Amino acid sequence: MSLSRRSLLASGISGLAALSMGGLFASRVALADARKLRVASVKFGTLAWLLETIKAEKLDQKYNLALEIVETATNQSSPVALYGGSADVVVTDWPWALRQRAMGEAVKFAPFSGALGAVVVAADSPIKTLADLKDKKLGVAGSSTDKSWLLLRAHAQKELGADLADYAKPQYGAAPLLTEQLKDGRLDAVLNFWTFTARLEAQGFRRLISMSDVMTALGVDPQPALVGFIWKEGAQAELLPAIDGLLAAAREANELLAKSDAPWERLRPIMKAADDKEFAGLKAGYRAGIRDYWSEADMKSAEKIMDILLTAGDAELAGKGTRFDPKAFHAPGA
Repeated sequence: MSLSRRSLLASGISGLAALSMGGLFASRVALADARKLRVASVKFGTLAWLLETIKAEKLDQKYNLALEIVETATNQSSPVALYGGSADVVVTDWPWALRQRAMGEAVKFAPFSGALGAVVVAADSPIKTLADLKDKKLGVAGSSTDKSWLLLRAHAQKELGADLADYAKPQYGAAPLLTEQLKDGRLDAVLNFWTFTARLEAQGFRRLISMSDVMTALGVDPQPALVGFIWKEGAQAELLPAIDGLLAAAREANELLAKSDAPWERLRPIMKAADDKEFAGLKAGYRAGIRDYWSEADMKSAEKIMDILLTAGDAELAGKGTRFDPKAFHAPGA
């Protein structure tokens, strides 16, 4: 090889190395400049599906985010992460956010999901209507102040003239435990969260009434997200650019999840679906619940839901003097 060719080759290698080092430096600078945001998430929950899609599609990079996922054991433990200082953003329901505001802990809410559960019974159960729940063992996921339970009680009061808390025999507990008790026949019916409802229906259990139908019967239209992203209002000055980035990335990820099956195949391992039918049910349930925006119509529906909850006797809300506060709901860019 001639000296000139060697020189050209050496300079070419040197140039490629420089380009490579330059690209590595640029990526490190971009990473250093990315807006950091700690998001609490249950490992295999629906938020984890969304966050996995954001990362896989590099939407965190697109919106200049450095997301740190703070794993929590349950959805109920996420608010502890927020107030304990280990997370900047959690996902829970807006009635909880309104209660916090009434107690002097100002938080903000942006929609994540409008997916709702249902009352489920065995396929061969003699229970055909709400009226058939009289003196039956009814599992209720969560506590006696669970929002779906209070809405169901309000509906039953309207339809049956009876309070389900007395009409049936409610038993409160964790969703997985109640699911197993229904399967074992120790419960006659269960009001469960939507993911557990989807799994039960895929296994042959029958939906008695959906919470979507309950909302319709109560005159709630449109049906807004009950669950969403929540953060401390006092931290907004520092975190808002990152939060708006997260919401934009979530919207784009949800557009993919709504229209394409490809990202769902990637998510399948963390969805823990037992079979194709269960997988399809979970996918359909998530898609039906996608809520990325909060409109004036949603605000009016939320206020109506709040009135129903207070009338139904939500001690957690009424006992703290909670009122509906439009300022709790975040408008992107505000």
